[in-house]
Amino acid sequence: MQELMDDLQDPELVARFQRRCGLYLVEGSNRGPGRTRPVNGAPITWEKPWRQLEGSGDHQDSNSNYKYKDYRKPQYEIRNWLLHFLFLLSAGLGHEVFYITCLPCIHWNLDPFLCRRLVNMWTLVMYVGQVMKDLLKLPRPTSPPVVKLETRVDVEYGLPSTHAMAATAISFTFLLSATSRVQFCFQIGLLIAATLSSLVSLSRLYTGMHSVLDVVCGILITAVLILLTYPFWESFDTFQLTSPLSPIIALSLLLFLSYTYPELDHYSTTRGDTTTILGVCAGCSVGYWTNTQLGETFEPQGPLPVPLPTVTALSVARGAGRSLVGIVALVGTRQIVKKLSLDVLYSWYNVPKTDQNARRRKEIEVPSKFVTYTAVGLVNSILVNRLFALLGLL
Repeated sequence: MQELMDDLQDPELVARFQRRCGLYLVEGSNRGPGRTRPVNGAPITWEKPWRQLEGSGDHQDSNSNYKYKDYRKPQYEIRNWLLHFLFLLSAGLGHEVFYITCLPCIHWNLDPFLCRRLVNMWTLVMYVGQVMKDLLKLPRPTSPPVVKLETRVDVEYGLPSTHAMAATAISFTFLLSATSRVQFCFQIGLLIAATLSSLVSLSRLYTGMHSVLDVVCGILITAVLILLTYPFWESFDTFQLTSPLSPIIALSLLLFLSYTYPELDHYSTTRGDTTTILGVCAGCSVGYWTNTQLGETFEPQGPLPVPLPTVTALSVARGAGRSLVGIVALVGTRQIVKKLSLDVLYSWYNVPKTDQNARRRKEIEVPSKFVTYTAVGLVNSILVNRLFALLGLL
């Protein structure tokens, strides 16, 4: 078993997958200025220098990626641009931009019930995955031999792949939840769910950010979490929407989890990203509870499951209008609350506003992100649909 684990964590396995997909590390590219060009004259892509993070310590821990050196990352050659853009697009499905657009659009254009389920499971698997990363502290694949196409999360640990976890959780939670809400062909839904989760998982190998072991473990952990929680989804819905304790527990528990996130001996984006997710969940949970108390949930009326809405020019225009107005509202809320929260915290802790590194301090990062994204969740779940009603977009 240990030999199998070592094989699945071997960076050469990732490098072979990259080469099969047409992504090659240029020979001699890690030896300084005198780098070798490929003999076939194919275009080479340079990565910008990756410098020491400002305000961080000059030490490193067991993460082999956490090295503070000023160096130019290896050149790479792309021989299959179709796969290259497909995997980059798939990798983007695990970033904040996707979550802040896709999940709310399901709320606005399909069914708030489905959005609530997705946010709940997304939060659970992401918190478990992020905490496991920082407790296990297993490094990401090394470069060379792997070509690394991302740098933002390179100082994070590897196992499990939270991209694979989120993609699997969202795809299959949507599939399992939608069967009771919308009429559709389950086999087609299963194919789409498997395809999307597979593309995102494979994209983590292509971008060189995870080993095969990271991805496989991420998928298996998510499968276990879905199997363990599925019998309680309905009970949790009832508690979340009707219990007087629901908003209190949502805010206090998720804020507590943000503050007690495992500490590292260097700065990592995992704490901030996790706080962002927990904040969104807290805001949405309070918002959905509030809608239920007000008696206006904006969920489909009549017997369930309802037929899929007919696609017409008017429905497409209204859907696009809802998405545009909603995204503007969420992005605007994010920018305003982020600035106000940082101003208040900088003033409270007597930190100069010009000190950008202060945002990495726990006492500033956690409350700022939690308040910001709690506000985003509240606006998404309470205000945006009412704005649609005023604008005649429902």
